[in-house]
Amino acid sequence: QYSLIKDVVSSLKRHRMHEQQFTQHPLLVLSNFGLQQIHVKLMASMFQNMFPSINVHKVNLNNIKRCLLISYDAETQLLDFRHYSVKVVPVGVSKGLKKLLQEKFPNMSRLEDISELL
Repeated sequence: QYSLIKDVVSSLKRHRMHEQQFTQHPLLVLSNFGLQQIHVKLMASMFQNMFPSINVHKVNLNNIKRCLLISYDAETQLLDFRHYSVKVVPVGVSKGLKKLLQEKFPNMSRLEDISELL
């Protein structure tokens, strides 16, 4: 079973798809591939070799734009592919400062000073 990209995009309320998402490799997450069966190990090795490994100590979070989740169901022997778009957002800051950090410039016509925004 599969879905076409046009069907997925049309079902989303706010889709985030742009060319910069595909300039970097996705973060690969393998789920339920820890089984000792040789065909499961072979699949895990194949998926790991499709994408370059990521050094978690040196990776820049702003470069990770996508996550590819591949989950193996041992009972049905089926694979689930999920492809997510990842967005890094600031946490723990005021709403106005968050908009500035995301390069969205808020309407400041009602404000007397920039400190009211922050």
